Amino acid sequence: MVAVELDLHAQLQAQIERDLAAWNDAQQKQSMRYRAAKEAATALQADFHLAPKHLLAIGDSWFDYPIEGNNPLSGSSDIKVQLQAICSPSPIIYSTAHRGDASTDEMSLPKQERILQLLMDKTKWPNGKPDAIIVSAGGNDVAGNNFCIFLDYNDGAASGLNAQRYAGVLAIVRSSYLALFSLRDRHAPGVPIYAHCYDFPTPNGVPAPCGYGPWLKPSLDFCNWPAGPGKVIVHDALAQFKAMLEGLAADPSNKFHVVPTQGTLNDTHWANELHPDPTGFRMIAQKFATALGMNQLSSAPALEAKASSAKRSTKTATTKKAKPRKRKPEPVGGR
Repeated sequence: MVAVELDLHAQLQAQIERDLAAWNDAQQKQSMRYRAAKEAATALQADFHLAPKHLLAIGDSWFDYPIEGNNPLSGSSDIKVQLQAICSPSPIIYSTAHRGDASTDEMSLPKQERILQLLMDKTKWPNGKPDAIIVSAGGNDVAGNNFCIFLDYNDGAASGLNAQRYAGVLAIVRSSYLALFSLRDRHAPGVPIYAHCYDFPTPNGVPAPCGYGPWLKPSLDFCNWPAGPGKVIVHDALAQFKAMLEGLAADPSNKFHVVPTQGTLNDTHWANELHPDPTGFRMIAQKFATALGMNQLSSAPALEAKASSAKRSTKTATTKKAKPRKRKPEPVGGR
């Protein structure tokens, strides 16, 4: 049994490596196209209008969500994918993000080595280092089967979150951010870091496909918290999370910025307990784009209309019958 588990773990790690390699290879190819265009413009003494930001993404499923909403047969819809869809020019985003990672996974030795490998590869950074590092970290430290650790049992007198235990997990997340700041200072000094603070989900027990989740309601049920107070508890937990991040941002030496994402989404923008639907992810991406000073193509509704129009055009093109081509008369007797 142990051997089987080790084999499955090895297979999972190998798949993660393949996924990240495929994503980052595609980013480098796009970056090379931009560089070729810039060299051609320079040679022709023409203005160059395509100067995308080159970013490094470190994170969890909000940067690595491989489906749209709860549809397991669809494509990725996470923040980094949305950033590339809504910004012009589309940013180049190298990534170490993987769904399911806690902040301690993101800053573990293997991940720090992967981050360092990307930072040291100067062929990836036209300016010698990223324009910015974007981060999604902390959600998996708190949410999941471990959420019950931070809850007091509802005996009629408890308030919800256990202040001492929850402060402990926030300290762990804070330590992960401090480790990232230190790594950045050694190998990419001066590069700003932007992180979001998630948003306020409803603990309604809705899972993602393939048996992932739910993450919040089971712990609330186990600790005897009904839906109404449970939503207040989750809101309180995330408000404290944001306050912790803002404390880090208050120190100028950290060169750290909190993207104000809490309060962006409503209940219609969630695919499940912890993940927005594509529209929700796009709305969060717009917050990142604004913070990073990137030009956005248009509003989310306009983008959705454009995408819908493109789908209709594709459907029309594939269903429309082609006109029959005129054929020359064949010689008598056939071919």
